[in-house]
Amino acid sequence: MPDHVHLLLMIPPKMSISSFMGYLKGKSTMMLFERHANLRYKLGNRNFWATGYYVSTVGLNEATIRKYIRDQEKEDQIEDKMTKKEYRNPFKG
Repeated sequence: MPDHVHLLLMIPPKMSISSFMGYLKGKSTMMLFERHANLRYKLGNRNFWATGYYVSTVGLNEATIRKYIRDQEKEDQIEDKMTKKEYRNPFKG
C-alpha cells in the first residue's frame, strides 16, 4: 500500500513482539536509507515508521486474514472512488 504495510508473520513464541517489531522497523529503515539516501533528507528529523503498530493473533482464521491482505488494495481503490468529493459546485451554472 502507498501509505501503510500489512504483514502476516510467524515469530517464535519465546520472542517478544515488541523486540521483533523494533528490530524489523530499525533494520528496514537502515536498509531503505542506504538504498535511497534522499529519504533521509526528505524526512529530516521525522521517523520513517509510525511509532505504533497493530498486532493480532491469527489462529484459525489465517485464510481470511491472507485474503484481506491480498485484496486490501482493491478494497481501498473501491472505497476511494466512493468517497471522492465533487469539486464542481452543482449550484452554479
